Amino acid sequence: MYDIEGYYQGENVGETLRLLEVHPRAKIICGGSDVLIRIREGKLSGCELVGIRHLRELEGVERRENGDIYIGAATSFSHITNDPIIQSCIPVLGEAVDQVGGPQVRNIGTIGGNICNGAVSADSAPTAFSLDAKLRIVSSAGERVSGMEEFYLGPGRVDLKPVELLTHVIVPRENYQGYTGHYIKYSMRDAMDIATLSCCVVCKTSGQLQGNILTDIRITFGVAAPVPLRLRRTEDRLRGQVVNEELFQIMERSVREEINPRDSWRASKAFRLQIGGEIAARAFREAAAKQKEA
Repeated sequence: MYDIEGYYQGENVGETLRLLEVHPRAKIICGGSDVLIRIREGKLSGCELVGIRHLRELEGVERRENGDIYIGAATSFSHITNDPIIQSCIPVLGEAVDQVGGPQVRNIGTIGGNICNGAVSADSAPTAFSLDAKLRIVSSAGERVSGMEEFYLGPGRVDLKPVELLTHVIVPRENYQGYTGHYIKYSMRDAMDIATLSCCVVCKTSGQLQGNILTDIRITFGVAAPVPLRLRRTEDRLRGQVVNEELFQIMERSVREEINPRDSWRASKAFRLQIGGEIAARAFREAAAKQKEA
């Protein structure tokens, strides 16, 4: 049994926001793959819940006229992976969320819940960071748009007030058009395990007479710092360079200088530093190779 004080379900976003104001201590629940576990563990015993599972306004993927892609916060991982817009425009996101848990979890777990949980091991986070995604957040007072880096405040903490609701993850056209990416998750088991370390690389190249030039790159790690970490120093070091084996080796060394993983029972800091450079270089190779097919 779950120790729940009360459950409330709005018919639409407006009604849901009113419920959040009336019950400011309530937790939002959609798929429940994180919240119900915390209730069962006693960490949220006696809490109130506001459900958003059946709000159609928060479901699905839409590409708007300006090319920006809007992903509803209540869209499941399975839906994202199989959505034709995702597959055509930002397949790296579909590939990343397809590594979350098992099929049952991916069928109920949502991208909004994964991001708002604030877990540094969230599989959607490094890719959303590398795509420079924006978060549309609403309350009864209006709406605001937050960047991913501003949203993550610390382990398990995000910039979402009790009366606010994340409605969409937005990927602007200029942040994905012409780019290709690759996500690598290193974990102790191949399936149904959280990341020991993860990395997403999104890049764009330009073929010129002097070689294949890296015009832009975005590198984000999970579990390499208290929050998902964009490696901006490494990005600056790589931009404008010819894409070749030497550049991959430069990236490896630079990554190990920039990430700051911790020791834990899952892996030591030294081990995470070693595999961090390796998986970043592999992700870069794959993302750059996809440029030839784009």
